[in-house]
Amino acid sequence: MSELRVQPLVLTDQDVVLVTGGTGLFGKAVEHVVKQDNLPGSWVFLGSKDGDLRDLSACKALFEKYKPTYVLHLAAFVGGLFKNMNFKVSFWLDNVNMNNNILSCCYEYGVKKTISCLSTCVFPDKIEYPITEDKLHVGPPHFSNDAYAYAKRMLDMLSVWYNEQAVREGKESRFSSVIPTNLYGPHDNFNVENGHVLPGLMHKCYKAQKGGSDFIVYGSGKPLRQFLFSHDAARMLLWTMLNYQSQEPIMLCVSEEDEKSIGQVAQSIKDAFNFSGNMIFDTSKADGQFKKTASNAKMLRLNPTFKYTPFDEAIKTTVQWFLDNYETARK
Repeated sequence: MSELRVQPLVLTDQDVVLVTGGTGLFGKAVEHVVKQDNLPGSWVFLGSKDGDLRDLSACKALFEKYKPTYVLHLAAFVGGLFKNMNFKVSFWLDNVNMNNNILSCCYEYGVKKTISCLSTCVFPDKIEYPITEDKLHVGPPHFSNDAYAYAKRMLDMLSVWYNEQAVREGKESRFSSVIPTNLYGPHDNFNVENGHVLPGLMHKCYKAQKGGSDFIVYGSGKPLRQFLFSHDAARMLLWTMLNYQSQEPIMLCVSEEDEKSIGQVAQSIKDAFNFSGNMIFDTSKADGQFKKTASNAKMLRLNPTFKYTPFDEAIKTTVQWFLDNYETARK
């Protein structure tokens, strides 16, 4: 199957795009870009209050109500390391049931295109870098989050099988997936203990500034990560919806040369807050995996003109949103 459409999809005002996980970090970024670019069509951003996607009848009710033309499936049941390790049955069942329901409804109700969101944690624990899309199933994931990872892998496989069935039955429905890395931006979870490293550092810096204390960064600050601004990820996702027609997953990430150390990230956050106090690295805390580099070669080959938001600019945008919405932000 060709990777790019000869003619890109053109949304019309009659199209309905249903976004699951629409109130989360990624979904809110999609909503921001849709509004900013004034994209046509009716856009529905679902949150957990709209229905339990683990319940097939609830899913069908949503599809009956909105009759989507396209679906961006971003919802997932997620948690930190402790939850991943201690509630594996729940992580498997919740995610698999939801994914099965969403994709089956997409097929039953004739959705033209469904794009699901995977995660870099689905890749094998032992892998050669940089990570590429074709390495998704070549070995077991890390034991600490294997239930969640396998649920996401099966989401990829279910997309493949629905594509095969659609071709056999002469249906228009098509399914694909994206794999974003280390998203951050407005509407993130800024909880110091349970949030991801970048928003967690933002909240720690905020507290240090307010309390007149040191800004403590756990570890040496040397590990490298590919942080992707959520608005950039949203633009990549929307480009994929309109232009990409292969069933193979596609990575959403910055280039390897744009990897940032945790120390560099902490310094950018310190600068964005205009924090004048001390920044201290607590080397008694573990660094974790040094790097898990992914390749964005496929995306840049297919979409060579894509422009990333400069890192410091994206950090300042996120910090400003956090300050403006501190009382209501997840933390």
